[in-house]
Amino acid sequence: MNRVEFFVDGFNLYHALIDNHYNRYKWLDLLKLAKCFIKPQDQVIGINYFTSYVVWDPQKVSRHQVYTSALQSVGVKIVFGSFKAKDRKCRNCNAVYKTFEEKQTDVNIAIKLFQSAINNVFDTAIIVSGDSDLVPAIEAVKTTFPAKSVGVVIPIGRRAESLKNATDFHMKMKEKHLSTCQFPDAITLPGGRQLCRPVQWK
Repeated sequence: MNRVEFFVDGFNLYHALIDNHYNRYKWLDLLKLAKCFIKPQDQVIGINYFTSYVVWDPQKVSRHQVYTSALQSVGVKIVFGSFKAKDRKCRNCNAVYKTFEEKQTDVNIAIKLFQSAINNVFDTAIIVSGDSDLVPAIEAVKTTFPAKSVGVVIPIGRRAESLKNATDFHMKMKEKHLSTCQFPDAITLPGGRQLCRPVQWK
């Protein structure tokens, strides 16, 4: 049996969906998605979803909380990063305005990947991301644990050549994966609470 652990870069996947006008696929069941990228003899032993709440937008936070609860209902582990406020200056008028930068996701993925390798949690790690910042972590794990395999699933619409070159194998996420791996519109939890797909995601 080949033990497979997934590491999902939520921010990178989210923007791949937005950039390709796939808003309707945000209600994505990551357990179903993971099973699209393994072999029959493989076992998914863990899915880690790395994300951050956009705390300056309460409505988005509310939708995101519903989604993370849906993911937890199928056993996905949520690992939170954060956004950091940063001042930027307009090149045209020199006005200063505030933006937010997502922090910690690539570091959190690197740490969790290495921890799982050290603790012999997986035989194969599959990273879902198009972020080249993850290349050093992948190379470090491959060098330190040569018996383990590291692959990548490239989010739809991304190229990620450096990730392809750094990993043992790569696969491409397609629209058919997104369309067939949606949660039902309403999920009933064991206690009776219902989680409903946000209307903005339909």
